[in-house]
Amino acid sequence: MARKEFAAFEAVSAVVPGEAGYSAAIAVKGLGAGGAPRFHKVLDGQTFSTALAADEAACAELERLVGVSADAELIW
Repeated sequence: MARKEFAAFEAVSAVVPGEAGYSAAIAVKGLGAGGAPRFHKVLDGQTFSTALAADEAACAELERLVGVSADAELIW
């Protein structure tokens, strides 16, 4: 798991399980905010056989992330 901090949000690599395997995702949450994060699947159409492989892919995508908008959308 990797983490990246922005002005008002933090983004964390994540994994979403599914029937066909695991999807890479990035979870976004306001800095210091409570509650559940918002999950954004990345690498559409790609599934991974293990959670570790999906998290490694999510970490690579997190490195490319340049920001998070005011409404918690990813900015590439």
